[in-house]
Formats: sequence, C-alpha cells, structure tokens
Amino acid sequence: MSRTSKYLAILSLGVAGGSIYLIPYIRYVFYDWQLEALSITNTQLGVLSTAYAIGCMALYIPGGMIADKLSTKRCILISLLATSILTGILSVASGYGTALMIWFLFAFSTTFVFWGSLMKTIRMIGTEQEQGFLFGLYYLGNGVTGAIVNSVALNLSSMGADGSAKFTICVLTYAASTLIAALLVFIFVKEKLYIGTDVKINEFKVSQLGEVLRNPTVWVFAFIIFAAYTVGYSGGTMFTPYLTEVVGITPEESGVLSIIRTYIFYLLAPVSGMIADKVFHSTSRWFMILFTLLALLYFGVLAIPSTASVTLVSYYTLLPGLFGLALYGIMFSIASETRIPALIMGTAVGIASVIGYSPDFFMWTLFGSWIDKYGGSGYTYVFLYLGIVSVIGIIASFYIRKRAVAAQMQD
Repeated sequence: MSRTSKYLAILSLGVAGGSIYLIPYIRYVFYDWQLEALSITNTQLGVLSTAYAIGCMALYIPGGMIADKLSTKRCILISLLATSILTGILSVASGYGTALMIWFLFAFSTTFVFWGSLMKTIRMIGTEQEQGFLFGLYYLGNGVTGAIVNSVALNLSSMGADGSAKFTICVLTYAASTLIAALLVFIFVKEKLYIGTDVKINEFKVSQLGEVLRNPTVWVFAFIIFAAYTVGYSGGTMFTPYLTEVVGITPEESGVLSIIRTYIFYLLAPVSGMIADKVFHSTSRWFMILFTLLALLYFGVLAIPSTASVTLVSYYTLLPGLFGLALYGIMFSIASETRIPALIMGTAVGIASVIGYSPDFFMWTLFGSWIDKYGGSGYTYVFLYLGIVSVIGIIASFYIRKRAVAAQMQD
C-alpha cells in the first residue's frame, strides 16, 4: 500500500465528513436566510436542531452495529448520496412541517450508518502506530472542506435576489459538495487498503453487543470522548460571550478570536497526531498532558484579576482553543490503544458517541442558567465545570494507558 493512496483515502473521508454535516448545521452560517426561506420562527429553527439531535442519539448504536456488519465504504457512499437527495429536496421545500421531516431524516442520512463507518474506516486504513496522524489528517480535511464550501456558497449567494433565493443557492452548493465527496470516496477509498486480520465484513453478530457493553474499556473510551468534546471543542466557545460580557472587548474582536479558536487551529490537528505517534508513541500519554494543560488553563481563568490587561486576557483565551483542538482533532485515535477490536469499532463508536456528544442536550442550558442567574459571575461556574471535566479526562486517559501497558506486558 503506497503512502499516497492512504493519505488520499483519508483526505477523501475528510471531504465526506466536512461536507455531509454542513446542511444540518446550516444555521451556523446562514441563520437569517434559513428563517426567511423556510418561513419559520427562531423557536421553530431551534426545534429543527433538537429533532436532528434526538434522531442522531437514537441511531448511533444501531447504526454502528450495522456498520460492523456491512461494507463501510458502501455505507459511506449511500449516506452521502442520500444526503444529496434530501438537500436537493430542501432547496424546493418550504414550511415548518416539511423542514422538520427533512431535518429528522438528516439524522438517518448523516449519522445512522455513516458515522460508525467513517470512524471505523479511518482506523482500518492505518496501522496502530499512525492512528493519531491519520485522524488529525482527517480533521484537517474536514475543517478545510467546511471553510471552502461555505466560502463558495457565500460567493454564489450574491446571485440571489432575496434571502430565500440566496438560501436556495447555498443549499444547492451543499448538495453538490456531498456529491463530489461521494465521487472522491468512490475513487480513492479502496477496501484493499484496510489493515487488520480481525476485520472481515459480515462477521459481527448482534449477540456481540452484550460483549461490547460489558467491556469497561468501551465506557472509559466513551468518557474520554465526552471530556474531549466538552473541553476541547464545545466548552471553549464560551470564551466568545465571556470576552464581550466580562472582559469588555467588542463582538467583532471576540468573533475574530472565535474563528481562530474554532477553525484555524484545526490546521494543527495532524501535528498533534504526529506528536502522539512519534514523540509519545501513545495517544493516552499525549491526552494526559493535553487534559492537564486544559485543566490548568480553565482553572486559571478563575485566578485572572479584574485589573489584568484586556489584550493579555484575550490572547490567553486562545490557548484553550489551541490545546483543545489538538485534543479534539485526534480524540477517536485513542481507540487503537484501548484494544477495542476493529471488528466492533462501529458499535463502540456508536456507544461512545451517545455519551460523548450528550453535552449538547444539557450543557448549554446549564451554562445559560448560571449566566442568567449570576450574570458575569456565572462564568466562574462555567470554567470550574470545564476544569473538572478536564480532570475526568486525565483520569480516563491514565486508565487507558495503564490497561495498554498491562496488555503490552502480556504480549
């Protein structure tokens, strides 16, 4: 297997992951146009996201089991094509009821068999010694794809006469992106690239779900995903309102820093993976360091004096973004160190995703309640919570490292 073929396959998967999730989260970029085009209220737009989240949570585990049973490449291709079709339908749809049905169906097309198949394929393409770099390369392709497609959509939208027409152009651009992704996956992802003697299609049996659920490492893996998603990606976005409400910079200045924290630092994901693979020769050891740094940084916010320089505080908030995306960008690569067999990777990812992405259900309500109740002082509770979750990540990573060392001694 040539290195070029391997990297082209991973980047193709990066394009797939980067394009398929644009449409269910189109509100992040084209919020107002979506309201106008679908003739819905802000509350109804929120319900669309809730319906999608509920569908995803319900489908992670059964979708992962099916991904372990079928060809992962075929599952990815079907998902991309189905998303293109639904996106095309959305371009001519209107009304809340239709939109609600489409957003629920997006859970099937973007999550059901896609997510477990995607993570399992990345793992099977590389050896155990290069998982960090390959997952980092995937997230690099993911981030670049999102930036390019959104930029193209924004430029093309100038041809629209009103918000509704602009939204339609953006939706069609998204549909084209998933079609292009499907073509790239079809060309560059070859099942002959898969590595691992324990990876054979159709060998996973439903009866093995109990075995997966009884495996304590699967649950620790899930809590690492929970911690990495919380402190490495989602939680860091709270610095955006913190800088405007507490520190006192303008929304425009805070927005620039947010873009750097949320997108620009994605470029360093492959570097983080190489550090895990080549420097520490262990993802769990690198995670212990990253979680420790994040714990210190989040707890450190609580010690910042009110007289501190606004500029220094603003730059300080970039550090959690830097180390957070270094963690988030390779979080699934730790699966190889857990000794979870690649045969059941789809199911394990499904379980881990249910727990790992559960903060979307409660965290924002919790943070909002603290800020509504305590005002600027509410951010003390926010960053204290993020620091505590970082400590949980340290403990979970230490457990995985301890198990990995014990397994190596037995080998």
